[in-house]
Amino acid sequence: MCRLFGMTTGGPRVRATFWLLDAPQSLHAQSRRQPDGTGLGWFSLGDEPVRDRAPIAAYENADFAAAATHVQSHTFVSHVRFASTGEVNVHNAHPFDMNDRLFAHNGVVQGLDVLDSWLTDVDRALMEGQTDSEMVFAYITAEIRRQGDTTAGLISAVRRIAAELPVFALNILLAESGRLWALRYPDPNELWVLAPDLNGGGHARHLDGGREPGHLDLAADHRTPAHVVASERMDDDPGWRLMEPGELLVIDGLKATSLFPFDPPAHPLTQADLSAKEASSQA
Repeated sequence: MCRLFGMTTGGPRVRATFWLLDAPQSLHAQSRRQPDGTGLGWFSLGDEPVRDRAPIAAYENADFAAAATHVQSHTFVSHVRFASTGEVNVHNAHPFDMNDRLFAHNGVVQGLDVLDSWLTDVDRALMEGQTDSEMVFAYITAEIRRQGDTTAGLISAVRRIAAELPVFALNILLAESGRLWALRYPDPNELWVLAPDLNGGGHARHLDGGREPGHLDLAADHRTPAHVVASERMDDDPGWRLMEPGELLVIDGLKATSLFPFDPPAHPLTQADLSAKEASSQA
């Protein structure tokens, strides 16, 4: 099953080395079960999205290791892929980039011909690959433009997809500079969040070197709190929380708000409804 990772400090720039390479269940380790592509996205000093993607597993990708070691950003989105739709190539590797946002997805949506009919030529021009994930992102991007607000656009898009298309899962990470949206919908695939302790006690973690349990190393060897979202608990920190089915977590800076704006899918899919390739990607 594809794996998601997102992290934001809301402002200070850090490295995500621990979570990407060194944690017991790092993206590097998880990629041994997700061989069809890897990608890391972050925001440059000018707050523009940057991506490093490849159609190979993270553990085989020297560029992924180099970026995980050296890149500093306030917000990261990473993904290791088990393909369900679309070829194994760089254009189908997550995260995707549209209108200064990064996006990664874990799940299956069917009825792509219907979804495509909701897109304009302008929307399709933003796409590079052939996955259901990127088409969902193109539609979310279109709804954000129509709504004039990222949260409202994301909710509007997911509501229509859930009402009109067959859905197995829509686990989503969407990032803007310093902001992160995480959705677990409805319930087949897990999504976990590790929130920082803003009171200065409890768990605190270095990202590089000798670690102590929820804060991150800065280049200047200071620490800063951050939210981490992942498809599975990446270490044994007791602070990990399993998101509720249907929960949309909006992280703006270090403020996190949980919303529950969705009804259950009108056309829910089970494992038995999936093709062999789709089912293996969600196992």
